Amino acid sequence: MTDRHVNRARIRRAIPDTVGWGVGLAVVAAAISGLAIWLNAFAVKQVPDAAVYTTLKNGVAGLVLLAISTRLVRPADLRQIRRRQGLALTMVGLVGGGVAFLLFFSGLAMASAPSAAFIQKTMFVWVAILAVPLLGERLGVTQLVALGVLIAGQALVLPPRNLAWGTGETMILAATLCWAAEVVAVRRFLRAVPTPIVATGRLAIGLVALVGFVAVTGRTAGILALRPEAYGWILLTGLVLAGYVGTWFGALKRAPATVVTSILVGGAVITGGLQALAKGGPPSVDLVAGYLLIAAAAAAIAWLTIRAGIAVGTTRTGTTGPALDA
Repeated sequence: MTDRHVNRARIRRAIPDTVGWGVGLAVVAAAISGLAIWLNAFAVKQVPDAAVYTTLKNGVAGLVLLAISTRLVRPADLRQIRRRQGLALTMVGLVGGGVAFLLFFSGLAMASAPSAAFIQKTMFVWVAILAVPLLGERLGVTQLVALGVLIAGQALVLPPRNLAWGTGETMILAATLCWAAEVVAVRRFLRAVPTPIVATGRLAIGLVALVGFVAVTGRTAGILALRPEAYGWILLTGLVLAGYVGTWFGALKRAPATVVTSILVGGAVITGGLQALAKGGPPSVDLVAGYLLIAAAAAAIAWLTIRAGIAVGTTRTGTTGPALDA
């Protein structure tokens, strides 16, 4: 075995395939997501065309993940991918890495950051609905209560009466539904295909769709017209996206989809905190209460998942997550 293969094997073993590490990666992904929502609300205003912004940002993220994949993936891993898996990865890339991004960032340019964060964070509800019949995940009473607390926390953060609904919000909801379906597909997919391949393929294939859309709709001239600061925002958000996709898929490989997406809701606390700092004033009592509920519910789900996983010996990948009442 060459030194390169030895180093690659060491890197691949750096993060154990356990539920505990999956939960930890989900927490990191939630923090990155909260930062990304806040940053993207500024970035999309620096690039007039959301499709151009999304394409360039995803291109940066794709290149970063490709560079990482070359250090982690063996040629044998690529040869073992069957045709059916390749077709499934193509669909994941087109829907999750292409269409959903176009919908989300086009909607984000029209919607407010709190609305976008609230709608996107409902993904855990849709994933839970899909994961039970399609992945065999079990929802115990404790987990259902925690999911209810998450919803209550979001209702305090952004009461329905203050949630304006328009074209932007509709596009964000459509993107969220696409990502929910993608989560279920990826969770099953990652049992057989290495995470770096799925993460890189998702962005690379999606990028092809995005570039095609930009070219067909005559938006390529807008790339050259961007100001230097716009490219700075694209680079920054692209790096953040690479970190998010890597940790997000790493979490999905190791922990149940419902658990990972529930923890992701905690990113709203990060977004809210950054907005409060930017405004220079403390948030209202309702907002603080909502953020505390979200943080408490996400923390409870994380702790109960680790405890249940260790107790019943389901810490290896490829197993169905235990109910949190176990």
